[in-house]
Amino acid sequence: MIIIAGLGNPGAKYEKNRHNIGFMAADEIARRWRFGPERAKFQSIVSEGEVEGTKVLLMKPQTYMNESGRAVGEAARFYKIKPGEIIVFHDEIDLAPGRFRMKTGGGAAGQNGVRSLISHLGADFRRARMGVGHPGESHLVMPHVLGDFHKAEQPWLNALLQACADALPFAVAGEDERYQGEVMRLAPAPKFSPRQAARGG
Repeated sequence: MIIIAGLGNPGAKYEKNRHNIGFMAADEIARRWRFGPERAKFQSIVSEGEVEGTKVLLMKPQTYMNESGRAVGEAARFYKIKPGEIIVFHDEIDLAPGRFRMKTGGGAAGQNGVRSLISHLGADFRRARMGVGHPGESHLVMPHVLGDFHKAEQPWLNALLQACADALPFAVAGEDERYQGEVMRLAPAPKFSPRQAARGG
């Protein structure tokens, strides 16, 4: 069994925020793989399903982003699941919009949900990093991630969410590089430095 957690903030106010792309990915995975009904457990909204024979607990922590680790840590302890069997989908400002990268271990790079997970699980869980771009200046980051996706962003957003769900068997099998490659093949997005682009560089 593995845990897949999508990060975000609960409530209608945050629903369409860039910071909630992890929740959106979890919803798309649940739809694509016909997961069971949602219920409240582990301080989260959870649903269960199978992806090509592997049992998956799908989580959307309801603790707010900065305490995501409390919820995922509780489920991991309950099921005795190791960090390497946990995949976390989250927004990544240092990737261009629509870009996708898998990474295991490392620091939080300013992502408070990831920081919370590191404090509860250690660093060795798997991160599915979904690019939302950078506003160019550090003081603009919070309004950027807590802002809604623009209408013009919907095509790449929908393509990325679908690709993450469609290619999921590779991730579930532990083949993160193949998963990353397949997501980018299904939903290609231009590669550039979001910070430099935002500054006109």
